[in-house]
Amino acid sequence: MQRDVTASICDSPEALAGSSAVSNVLLIAGASALFALSAQVAIPLPHSPVPITLQPLAILVIGAALGPSRAAIAACLYLLEGLVGLPVFALGHSGPAALIGPTAGYLYAYPAASWIAGWCATRRVGSSPVRASLVMIAAIVTLYLGGWSWLAAAWGMGSRVAFFAGIAPFFLADLVKVAIAVLTVPTASRVIARFTT
Repeated sequence: MQRDVTASICDSPEALAGSSAVSNVLLIAGASALFALSAQVAIPLPHSPVPITLQPLAILVIGAALGPSRAAIAACLYLLEGLVGLPVFALGHSGPAALIGPTAGYLYAYPAASWIAGWCATRRVGSSPVRASLVMIAAIVTLYLGGWSWLAAAWGMGSRVAFFAGIAPFFLADLVKVAIAVLTVPTASRVIARFTT
């Protein structure tokens, strides 16, 4: 039974392969809206310029449920929406200023992290909860690298300070998000499969 449930993590992109252009557009637009909604659940931290949000969870679920290409496109669309002024970023931020602020490195990493989370679907890595978790952790690490490098270089924090401001406060919470994503993706995949058939 467990094998059947976790297999849906990797079967969804194949099921979507024959979906119409309209379905793909709606899925991508819906995923970008989910990115925006997950950003609105934001908890500021006293010793970090980066809030805790639900966006890592959204990235993992969207990536694994939609597959790498659609998820990465949805992440790019989300960034474009913020760039043109829609208040889709955390704490209601928007516009070009948000894309040079302290959270910009994480934002720029969203397409790559979404693609990595979706990679487990197309490569059947997600047929095991353990393997799916490892791929999702790799997606989270991609976010960390983007955020850490931006804080260290563009914001002049230095490597050590950037680590404690941009990675350390989020590690345990993000492990919980990985676990939630592994449990949630099979259901999300089934919903998407019904939508596209």
